[in-house]
Amino acid sequence: MKHAIDPKVDCVFKALLGSEENSNLLIEFLNAMLGQQLAHPIKQVDILNPYNEREYLDDKLSIVDIKARDELENIFQVEIQLSVFPSLPARILYTWADIYSQQLKSGQNYRELKPTYSIWLLNGRLYEDENYLHYFKIQDDKGVSLVEHCHITVLELEKFHITTIEDNQQRWLQFFKEGETLDEKILPEWMDTHSMRQAMNTLKQFSEKDRQYFAYQARQDYLRQQSCIQEEREEAEQAKLQAEEERDEIKQVLNLARQEEQANIAEIQRLKALLNPSKS
Repeated sequence: MKHAIDPKVDCVFKALLGSEENSNLLIEFLNAMLGQQLAHPIKQVDILNPYNEREYLDDKLSIVDIKARDELENIFQVEIQLSVFPSLPARILYTWADIYSQQLKSGQNYRELKPTYSIWLLNGRLYEDENYLHYFKIQDDKGVSLVEHCHITVLELEKFHITTIEDNQQRWLQFFKEGETLDEKILPEWMDTHSMRQAMNTLKQFSEKDRQYFAYQARQDYLRQQSCIQEEREEAEQAKLQAEEERDEIKQVLNLARQEEQANIAEIQRLKALLNPSKS
């Protein structure tokens, strides 16, 4: 390819899985990521917010996640997250709840709600363990589900280390992890499938067409700026917390010193009283 393209950049990610011409890739991706969570493999999807090249090239692409509905009316949301921050789990749950609640229109009742699946692909580490896949449901402490409608899958690419690709889930994760370094003319054996070559062709379009590549660069630069802003904000917050902790420590030292001073004064007064009983 003319230029290296990172499939994790949100606009490329949405073109890969959120465009009508790549709907077969979305079906394969969903089946690969969700696996046994699905009662039946997905055969057809209707992309609810399809990728629009004109919006992207005009730098107006603001909705970068992918929403789809399958033939059973189940709802799916897929999102790539390049930066990981402490409140991300709350955002993940809030986004799922928002999509789930939007199903009901005026006059509809709760029986018409359908299962909603959220898949989050993270470029960093969110949890301290070494498991790259986490699957969440709403259950009590004995494992009883409140409702079989909540399905949230979180995948951490930084923890994904596989030497031999054995299934489609691993293939897709490896593609998103290494896609920027792949050469379309000399693809590794694990990439030798029709779907992977179709995915590489999408990257090639961003690489070969100047207008698309310049827009891709602009989007990548914007994401870098946002990442820097977030890092600076977190550093400022950390510095603020550290300053507050140091201030509290100084207060504690001053309070202890004051208490010791008061104790010393009291002891001196006691000793004076013992030496001069007539004055007490």
